[in-house]
Amino acid sequence: MPRIPGARGRLVDIPVQGSKRVLLAAPRGYCAGVDRAVIAVEKALERYGAPVYVRKQIVHNIHVVTELESMGAIFVDEVDEVPEGAHVVFSAHGVSPAVVNAAADRGLQAIDATCPLVTKVHREAVRFARDDFEILLIGHDGHEEVEGTAGEAPDHVTVVNSPEEADTVEVKDPDKVVWLSQTTLSVDETMDTVRRLRERFPNLQDPPSDDICYATQNRQVAIKKVAKDADLVIVVGSANSSNSVRLVEVALEYGAKAAYRVDYAHEIKQEWLDGVETVGVTSGASVPEVLVTEVLEDLAGAGYRDVAEVKTAEEDLMFSLPKELRQDRSGRPDDRALGGRTRP
Repeated sequence: MPRIPGARGRLVDIPVQGSKRVLLAAPRGYCAGVDRAVIAVEKALERYGAPVYVRKQIVHNIHVVTELESMGAIFVDEVDEVPEGAHVVFSAHGVSPAVVNAAADRGLQAIDATCPLVTKVHREAVRFARDDFEILLIGHDGHEEVEGTAGEAPDHVTVVNSPEEADTVEVKDPDKVVWLSQTTLSVDETMDTVRRLRERFPNLQDPPSDDICYATQNRQVAIKKVAKDADLVIVVGSANSSNSVRLVEVALEYGAKAAYRVDYAHEIKQEWLDGVETVGVTSGASVPEVLVTEVLEDLAGAGYRDVAEVKTAEEDLMFSLPKELRQDRSGRPDDRALGGRTRP
């Protein structure tokens, strides 16, 4: 009998019975950067007491935000909403130097929970701007990660929102242009954008290493394998989670007859299941596993009790916590200060 991790680590039995089945994508859910950011807020509350302020959503998941709010976190849009001298956590998506400076001007005690993979892209932007390259940043205008990266070199960055925009974007010197990307995009669409940019700018340079994060890529690879055998794919994730939305798009592109995103199991509609034999299930990189467990339990109640995990990669990457949280109150190293709890 298959067992999956449920709430608080308990194992939940999913009995095998009947012809209806679930294909459960793996990897799915929390990545190391998300886990690190969530733990950072939890530890800040533990160490400094409530309230601890967080600029923007720490990660793009409504359940995670609600849980942290219940613990005493207060989410704000900008640092000028934070009382002077208070603790503020920067979200996993990163912030621009202007935000860092604004926090310093208010005397805020900042904890930077930016995902290290996003920080890598920030450093690339600084480096290429220093060398006077024009940077074509493939991503979505208005997304916090794009705002943070573009803010590192605003005079050098042009955002390219889609493959279609690659056909019209203009550059000053086609011999000094490089592309970077938001870390949570569709791999296929990003590569299509790069291909179209290179057709216009043959000397376009690549980033030193892949910008799209390992977790985004792994979740897309897994859902591609599931989608071809699925009548329906359910992606657990929030509407403002770029990587969750991309999983729906990838599932449809790779053969799923239908695909929908939900935050919670109760959002699954009965009509989605009509005539469906095989349901694929996955979750975005900011989604705790308990939400997937609830979806599986709901599907089991609808007759989908045969659960097979489709695993395409193993993930064991771990990130240390922000430097501000790596020591206990006495200044000694805190052995608990390691992010990246690995999902069983």
